[in-house]
Amino acid sequence: MAETHVLFVEDDDVIREATQLALERDGFAVTAVPDGLAGLDAFRADRPDIALLDVMVPGLDGVSLCRRIRDESTVPVIMLSARADSIDVVLGLEAGADDYVTKPFDGAVLVARIRAVLRRFGHASGGRSGGGQPEPGAVGGVLVFGDLEVDTEGMEVRRGGAQVGLTPTEMRLLLEFSSAPGTVLSRDKLLERVWDYGWGGDTRVVDVHVQRLRTKIGQDRIETVRGFGYKLRA
Repeated sequence: MAETHVLFVEDDDVIREATQLALERDGFAVTAVPDGLAGLDAFRADRPDIALLDVMVPGLDGVSLCRRIRDESTVPVIMLSARADSIDVVLGLEAGADDYVTKPFDGAVLVARIRAVLRRFGHASGGRSGGGQPEPGAVGGVLVFGDLEVDTEGMEVRRGGAQVGLTPTEMRLLLEFSSAPGTVLSRDKLLERVWDYGWGGDTRVVDVHVQRLRTKIGQDRIETVRGFGYKLRA
């Protein structure tokens, strides 16, 4: 089995070298670079399986690099931030990151988060759409909600007949909602099911991804239930 290839962008020499060694000991192949421009070049040259991007790197900051990567690929991205309450966390998620880890981090925690992201990306990949009918319910693996069609086998989404491009994390989130339309799902439950968190995590991850999903499938399709969570309008 081929090694999982990690792109790691970090300007601190000590953190970059120590983290690279830790990841390699866990069986990952790592390309580690000190700035965002080198990170973009390495991404385009190597096409890694996952990218770890520090928010504050020279040349091209981590958030801008995440946007550039997301313009070209749905490869999973984890942002690294020195402050859990920093606006940089939200900016990174809005730029298309799938998760974030706060520095300083334990190597075992980082490896666990990488593997959790890769697991859900594997689960969210699929083939081609099988089509559907514009009426409520499921037809041949296609769930229909008004003008929204969710192909649960081909892992494709259409709105008004036009294909909607979702990242694997957004697809996993939509699948959770579409599997129980009208049912309120709490942020903690979504963290557990979509992000594979077995413990309480930062619910901002959920909120930002819900907002990103709304911009693609319709602002009114996912309803906020104050104090409880979100639900998909059937």
